[in-house]
Amino acid sequence: MWRFTGVVALAIIAIAAAAEAQFGRRFFSPPVATEKDFDGRFHYCRLVYRGAMNGNGGSWRTDYPNADINMSIRLSELTKVLVSREGGGTPNHLLVRAGGDELFQCPLVIMSAPGSAVIDEMEAAKMREYLLKGGMLWTDDSWGSYQWAHWMNELRKVLPAAEYPIFDVPLDHALFKAQFEVTEIPQIPNIGFFLRSGGRTSEQGADSATPYVRAIADRSGRLMVLMTHNTDIQDAWEREGEDPSYFYAFSPRGYAFGINAILYGLTH
Repeated sequence: MWRFTGVVALAIIAIAAAAEAQFGRRFFSPPVATEKDFDGRFHYCRLVYRGAMNGNGGSWRTDYPNADINMSIRLSELTKVLVSREGGGTPNHLLVRAGGDELFQCPLVIMSAPGSAVIDEMEAAKMREYLLKGGMLWTDDSWGSYQWAHWMNELRKVLPAAEYPIFDVPLDHALFKAQFEVTEIPQIPNIGFFLRSGGRTSEQGADSATPYVRAIADRSGRLMVLMTHNTDIQDAWEREGEDPSYFYAFSPRGYAFGINAILYGLTH
């Protein structure tokens, strides 16, 4: 029996080691940003959160790290934003915790797959403080009514509905004109669904047929929370080089919206 147990233990260790090698980070405890990681230039800040048992749609790792890297590169090429880079030239993208003080170093924090998240009381208080002090949270890659309802339950721990209503961001809002003229809300599916389905864009059929850009603003009208629902904007960045048909259909529009969102977050 002990030999079998030992073999299983070694297998688990090997799997964890392989995961660490694959992802370049500790498997169970990802390395989050510390004060010394911030250098005054732009960092793509990705929110790390715990997964909910009843969540759906992915995890904080969804689209990581290529979306973070590719967007940082395109932002440096298409704008005058100074992007932080490591010694070898790779963009210095960072992970920040929902309840961490490092949040306050990021004008904008991007969250993938919010329909999978759970936020506790301490994290909610920290996120509320961050947002009310001028920070902005952008959630993306959220599909269908179940994921939306789940995220609303978690978000309302941070910003109660009675005080902070959600609204659809109109196309004449400054967000859609920050640099590029974005005239429609792009519905961008993940590349696997797009190729398997023969070009369809609604990942959950009729339940996710219409893409939305929704938001919560502070008392001055500044967007504190930006939510792109029934679309996966980040996949247009992550998968830009994998398939020409996918790139031409989605990446230019995905980058246009994404750069606008980032510029809005940096300037408001």
